[in-house]
Amino acid sequence: MGTVMPFPDLNLMPGSQSSTAGTTAGDTVVTGNLEVKAEPVEELQTPPPSPTSDQSASNDHLIAEFIRISKLFRSAFKPWQVEGLDGVSVYGLDAGAIVAVPDEEDNRGFVEPPPGLGVNRDSSSVGVSPPPKTSFERPRELARVAILGHDQRKQLRQLVKQARMIYECLRVHLIAEQRKSPLLGKGRRGRSDMIAASMMKAKGLWLNYEKHVVGPVAGVEIGDVFFYRMELCVVGLHGQQQAGIDCLTADRSATKEPIATSIIVSGGYEDDEDQGDVLVYTGHGGQDKQHRQCEDQRLVGGNRGMERSMHYGIEVRVIRGIKYENSVTSKVYVYDGLYKIVDCWFAVGKSGYGVFKFRLVRMEGQPRRASAVMRDAQTLRLEPLKVRPHGYVSLDISNKKENVCVFLYNDIDGDQEPIHYEYIAKSIFPPGIFGQGGGINRSGCDCTNSCTDDCLCARKNGGEFAYDDNGHLVRGKHVVFECGNFCKCGPGCKSRVTQKGLRKRLEVFRSKDTCWSVRTLDLIEAGSFICEYAGVVVTRQQAEILSMNGDVMVYPGRFTDQWGNWGDLSQVYPGYVKPNYPTIPPLDFAMDVSKMRNVACYISHSKEPNVMVQFVLYDHNHLSFPRVMLFATENISPMAELSMDYGLADEVTGKLAICN
Repeated sequence: MGTVMPFPDLNLMPGSQSSTAGTTAGDTVVTGNLEVKAEPVEELQTPPPSPTSDQSASNDHLIAEFIRISKLFRSAFKPWQVEGLDGVSVYGLDAGAIVAVPDEEDNRGFVEPPPGLGVNRDSSSVGVSPPPKTSFERPRELARVAILGHDQRKQLRQLVKQARMIYECLRVHLIAEQRKSPLLGKGRRGRSDMIAASMMKAKGLWLNYEKHVVGPVAGVEIGDVFFYRMELCVVGLHGQQQAGIDCLTADRSATKEPIATSIIVSGGYEDDEDQGDVLVYTGHGGQDKQHRQCEDQRLVGGNRGMERSMHYGIEVRVIRGIKYENSVTSKVYVYDGLYKIVDCWFAVGKSGYGVFKFRLVRMEGQPRRASAVMRDAQTLRLEPLKVRPHGYVSLDISNKKENVCVFLYNDIDGDQEPIHYEYIAKSIFPPGIFGQGGGINRSGCDCTNSCTDDCLCARKNGGEFAYDDNGHLVRGKHVVFECGNFCKCGPGCKSRVTQKGLRKRLEVFRSKDTCWSVRTLDLIEAGSFICEYAGVVVTRQQAEILSMNGDVMVYPGRFTDQWGNWGDLSQVYPGYVKPNYPTIPPLDFAMDVSKMRNVACYISHSKEPNVMVQFVLYDHNHLSFPRVMLFATENISPMAELSMDYGLADEVTGKLAICN
């Protein structure tokens, strides 16, 4: 742990107001209500009951997990006892601060579940008792994370990734459950993103929520991309469901002054001026339901919080909501880092009404803005030579064998490239496996257009669809059966995801550390298919012989089973059971990637991967030889490197020996 500087008492600072003296002449009276910077109204939906019929699982694991996470995050905030404040814990800011007001211990650590999800702490049952009387309130303490060690940053980052995985898996699961409901189409459907957040909050799985965090949020990095506003709340990056300005509100502040800590810039106000590192942000208020300015804004709520943050030199987090062509939603939210508010003024806006404006300047020493990286990646996809006139060895190493071009870029050692190989888009199997299994190889569903819930292919997958309507994997399994050549459903069937091939634009690039690596030029959504890991499939006996000649062998059976984590909702549903059907025997084949391979073979090894392996069958039913398909375990930003866990050291698996 690093050090934390104590908060000075604002009541003792020159020019500051006393928390008990009221307002001075000419000051605007500050109310305790936070007026939101309006966006379309969203309401938290009541979550559906658990999908399992047996609701008598123990809460012990849930409570223990929550306590563990709470202690970990609490350790990031080191309290200092400040003389004269009666032992109140104060958390440091380096340029002025607010005196903290401690929460009551009884109100911490347990979230009141929505109706229907009551939890009895004295019982092992879930869903049968009324909600506890204690309710979860936003914190009254303003805090910042001090200097963290490498291991602590790594651990907190993994916790954030885990929470985001649970959120996305739960959201996809809820969509699948809604689809099965006989009430589908009869009335309003609950929004899965809202319900998922509500359920996680009820289970105490929201992060960074014990303190109102100023500055960086532990485990969240610049460049992180979010598809839903509620996910920002889940990780503690922005605590307001609708408000564009997130504040420690006046009624929760010891000095009765609101303090702004984060803002969302989404283009909803006509007077905003966004130049990237310099931003003129319009305050909230004064708009009608059509988001048109209809009256003057007032210096209250979030506007007052922005002014106070400028006064005390407190930085704010900036999240940009931007449109993105490949998004599953209308916009995505990217975290662009910390900004300082350097000026504020009241002016007549474009509509003729008075608005407050705040000039923010991005702080130095941070990674490049994610919004700028995304813009550059979009230009690279369309006109690569305009951005990089030098360094491209090939604009398509697949020679049109893929649906999209695969770039090869080398700015390290000239025009060198991998040599003596042929690009293949799909693995090559021994011909014999397509003839094994008798009539089962020619079995398929009888669906006319798209598969139904009770078709043959659904039954092969344990009675459920493997993918949602966007092609995202619902739950990881030992193997996924897709519709094949002998199915009567059309090519648009949602059970034909991986066989359609590469859809995301990737780039193989020269790396000093790993020879060759892969990065994406597109935004890849968590749970979505990326590409097949392609090579020549051989038996173990053949692999031993080929290895003697120096051929590079990769053993899929050694890959870590990351798929087991995707869709694991045991922390949300205590009675959740991981799928154990269908199963496959231990894999005993190898893939020769020395002479024939695809872009996936250049993906680097990592113990903290953003790509996982899911075995898939569709063109044959030989369980011992499934295809190796790669899916994203998290939202992967444009220009980010792909990585996967090969299970063993690179020199054992042969990975990274592909280097000429």
